[in-house]
Amino acid sequence: MKEQYFSANTIDEKAAEMRQAADKIVKHRNRFGFVPGLSALLVLDMQSYFLDDSSHAYVPSARAIIPRVATLMNAFAALNLPIIFTRHVNTAENAQLMSRWWREIITGDNPLSQIIPELDQTKGDVFKKCQYDAFYKTTLDDFLLARDVRQVVISGVMTHLCCESTARSAFMRGYEVFFLVDGTATYNEEFHKASLINLSHGFADLVLAAELMDALQGTPHA
Repeated sequence: MKEQYFSANTIDEKAAEMRQAADKIVKHRNRFGFVPGLSALLVLDMQSYFLDDSSHAYVPSARAIIPRVATLMNAFAALNLPIIFTRHVNTAENAQLMSRWWREIITGDNPLSQIIPELDQTKGDVFKKCQYDAFYKTTLDDFLLARDVRQVVISGVMTHLCCESTARSAFMRGYEVFFLVDGTATYNEEFHKASLINLSHGFADLVLAAELMDALQGTPHA
């Protein structure tokens, strides 16, 4: 079930191929125009639980996206734009069906529940969440609205669970969604590609980190 479809050496080519494949199925993209001043970067669940290879929930491709997420974080921080980290933690009370589905919950006292040190949390705000959707029973929507955010960039893990669920939820709340092909990761390529196709059909523009960097630095991408 698990495979490493992204690595430091393959992620550029693989991500471009994935978006091209999605474009052949969904023959429209770039419905929104990325406006840095209206945007926030969401960094979802980049916790040791998913990024430490000693964890049973380890996502093999996730380490390849860290440099891109960190670079985008630096660019957002330089422009004083919002950066939101989510940290998934559960209690027996708020896990709901997740505990039945996965038979394990990530508790707050688990050292693996911490966000990885490679991503500087001081650059943003941390929101704890208890379900896939980062908006569910959190104050994220209020936080974004108070800062006049109209666009969200989705990064993190896992592509087909928390990232996709949050992207859909953001769209339903009126946010223009930009979903990073090479800034999200999950257990295998099929899960990843399926999310890209579904999201690009009805919820999000698929983007590459380099394209957003060009926009953040004021240079249109060719």
